[in-house]
Amino acid sequence: MLISTSFLSSKNLVQDLRKLDQTDTDFIHMDVMDGKFVKNKTMPFKEMRNIYKYTSKRLDVHLMVQNPEKYILDYASLNTEYIVIHLELDVDIEKNLKLIKSCGIQCGLAIRPDTEIKEIVPYLPLLDVILVMSVEPGAGGQAFLRKTESKIKELRVLLKEYHSHAKISVDGGITDLTKGYCSESDILVSGSYIINSNDFQTRINNLR
Repeated sequence: MLISTSFLSSKNLVQDLRKLDQTDTDFIHMDVMDGKFVKNKTMPFKEMRNIYKYTSKRLDVHLMVQNPEKYILDYASLNTEYIVIHLELDVDIEKNLKLIKSCGIQCGLAIRPDTEIKEIVPYLPLLDVILVMSVEPGAGGQAFLRKTESKIKELRVLLKEYHSHAKISVDGGITDLTKGYCSESDILVSGSYIINSNDFQTRINNLR
């Protein structure tokens, strides 16, 4: 199981990023929020880009923004593995996915808890990762939604049916107690469970 650690709940970003850099977490999960697609808003890119000073880990960027095209090139310029946008956006999804790929970055789609899995089918040929939200996007520390388990299993069947090699990532309320509901996934995104602990590596080990 791959682990992507979110710093959304961090109270001391520099210290936590340095500590994460000493762990074997596979990615740093970067939540980018514009205050429009979701209520919360994160720091601007001019501050976000300084993350490279504190960690050499590859970034897993989750764009929770109304107009991802405005953000893609900026975040593609960082040490980025994935850029994920939301399926529910009122934009040209395919155009945005192709823009991400044109930067040499793996692309993905995120889906809210109430979005049906089948809606992702038209974009499967382009996708490297699918981010299943197990909470409503926009805030850390929420409880895992149990219905996510059946959604992940449905998605796994769909990927096999369409011969897709896209990875399944799950984000929201991920702990050692909820990871069992995500056994069909490839990547677990965890924030509060890791960041709010005294031993990041032990928590990461617990999720693998």
